[in-house]
Amino acid sequence: MRFQNFPYSTKSVWLAALLVVVFCGPLFAENSQEVQDLLKQRLDSVLVVLQDQKLSFEAKKAEVSKIVTPMFDFPLMAKLTLGRKHWPTMTRQQQDKFTELFVDLLRQTYLDRISLYTDEQVVIKNAAEVNRKVHILTDLVSKGDNISMLYKFYRTDNGWKIYDLEIQGVSLIVSYRNQFDQILSTGTINDLIEKLEHPEKT
Repeated sequence: MRFQNFPYSTKSVWLAALLVVVFCGPLFAENSQEVQDLLKQRLDSVLVVLQDQKLSFEAKKAEVSKIVTPMFDFPLMAKLTLGRKHWPTMTRQQQDKFTELFVDLLRQTYLDRISLYTDEQVVIKNAAEVNRKVHILTDLVSKGDNISMLYKFYRTDNGWKIYDLEIQGVSLIVSYRNQFDQILSTGTINDLIEKLEHPEKT
């Protein structure tokens, strides 16, 4: 079984996922306008990397990864995809291995698509507080089409981090949880880890 990296995995959607997530630095802004200004600054920095013709594909991936990785709470995202039903049943070793493999899956999913960048635009619309979390709504504008994207942040001791995102109303966490639940309905945690570790065999 090959894992679907993300719903709506078109060129435009993947570009939006790549561009917008990397703009989200420490969001200690006091209001929506300040948050949007911070995102705009990050956007400009990422676009410089993507448009640099002197950088190779691998060099761009490395530069973007430096910006992107600290923005996500990958361990939390891994835990949320399994939820209370499966996560508590795992050993610490299984949890660590699953998290490692899941982080690799997420990271490579968008970094490998960096070469898709052309002339799309990301419009940051607003940021709102929701139950002590921050939701940032954006639109990807591509050849007259708008794709809505919602990024969800929560405050940690190290600043604001992404714990989920939605594309056209479809949650990344829910999408992967459904895939993992399907595997675990007939298999074990070790079966799931095996499929993540060797996707080419499924």
